[in-house]
Amino acid sequence: MSEAATRDAVEGAVRNSYGRLVAFLAARSGNVAGAEDALGDALVAALENWPVDGVPDKPEAWLLHVARNRLIDAARRQQVRQDSETALQQIAEEAQTVAAGHDAFPDERLKLLFVCAHPAIDVAARTPLMLQTVLGIDAARIASAFLVSPAAMAQRLVRAKSKIRDAAIPFRVPEPPEWNERVTFVLDAIYSAYTAGWESVNDAGSTFHALAADAIAIGRTLVRLMPGEPEAQGLLALMLHCEARSPARYTPSGEFVPLHRQDTALWLRPMMEEAEAHLRAAAQRKRMGRYQLEAAIQSIHAHRAITGEIDWAEIVLLYEGLVQFAPGIGSLVGRAVAIAQAGNPPAGYGALEEIPAERVVGYQPYWAARGHLLRLLDRYEEAGEAFTRAASLTEDPALRAYLFQRVARGD
Repeated sequence: MSEAATRDAVEGAVRNSYGRLVAFLAARSGNVAGAEDALGDALVAALENWPVDGVPDKPEAWLLHVARNRLIDAARRQQVRQDSETALQQIAEEAQTVAAGHDAFPDERLKLLFVCAHPAIDVAARTPLMLQTVLGIDAARIASAFLVSPAAMAQRLVRAKSKIRDAAIPFRVPEPPEWNERVTFVLDAIYSAYTAGWESVNDAGSTFHALAADAIAIGRTLVRLMPGEPEAQGLLALMLHCEARSPARYTPSGEFVPLHRQDTALWLRPMMEEAEAHLRAAAQRKRMGRYQLEAAIQSIHAHRAITGEIDWAEIVLLYEGLVQFAPGIGSLVGRAVAIAQAGNPPAGYGALEEIPAERVVGYQPYWAARGHLLRLLDRYEEAGEAFTRAASLTEDPALRAYLFQRVARGD
C-alpha cells in the first residue's frame, strides 16, 4: 500500500474514531494525557506498519490493541498502584474481545464530556478540553481561537488533565442533581465555541470559524449519546439553523447582510430540515429549556423562506419564555426588538431602557438594537449616535461599515 493511501486510512481512523478511542482508554486508566499519548504512538505505528502489512480489517481494534500495550508499558515503567494495573489489564482483555468479535468497542465519549465539565476543572479549560479530547483538535489551533498563546493553552490543558488523574475524577455519567449542573455547562460550552466561530465567518485569517463546525460535530455527538436530553437536541437545532444562513450573511464582495434582508434562496435547506427534525424530537419530550426556545425563534425566522413573512408576535411569546429560563443580556435585547417589530416600538424601546446601564456599556448588540428602535421612533439623531457606538464595539469590518451606512442614510 502506498504511503498516501496509508495516510488517508490513518486520517480516516482519526476523523471517525479519535474521541471514542481516547475516551475508551481514559475511562479505564483514569489518565486522559496517557490515553492521548498511547493513541499517538499507535497512530505512528500504523503509519509505519500499514504500508507493509496492509490496513487491517478493523483499524479501530488494531489501534486500540497497540495503544493499550503502550499504556501498560508506561504504567509498568512508572510502577503504578495495583488498581491501575488491574484497570489496564481490563483494557487488554476488552481490546482482545473487540479484535476477535464483530461488536464495536463501548462509546465512552459522554463520560469524557462530563469529566471535562467537572467542577474541579478550571472553567477556562473545560471547552478547550472538550475540543481536544473529543475531537482531537490540537492545542495551537484551540489557542488561536481562544486568543491565548499556544504555550498558555498547552499548560492549561496539561493542568486540567493532571487534575483529572490526580483527583481520580470518576469517568461516569452523573445522576441528578449533578447531571443538571454539568449538562448545562456542557451545552453552554459547546454553544460558546459555536458562537465564536459564527461571529468570525467573514474573517479569512481567523481560526474561530473552524470552531463552528467543531461545535456542531460535538453537538451531533451529544445528541447521539444523550437521546433523552431535549436541550441537547435544542442546541443542535439552534446551531444548525444559524449555520444554514452562513452563505447569505455576506455578499460576494464581503458586505454584511442583516437577517431580515438575506436572500433565503442561499440558505442551506437540508441543514434547516435537520434542525427542524431535532426541534420536533425535542418538543416530544415535553421538557422545555433555553436552547429549545432559542431554536424555536430561529425556526420562525427560517420559515420566512416558505412564507416570505416573519411572525413577530410568536417570536415575542418565545422571548417571554426565554427570559424566564435565561434572563441574560442577549435575551432581554432580543425581546425588546421583537416587541418593537411586532408593532409596538415604544414598548420595545421601553423594554430596552429597563436593562441596567452597567450591563450594556460594552455590549454591541444592545447599541445596534437601540439605534434600530430609535429609528423606528423617528429619533434620527439619537439613532445615529447609537449606531456609531455599536460600530465602535465590533471587530467585524463589514458589520462596522453597515452600521456607519445606517448612520449616513438615516435609516
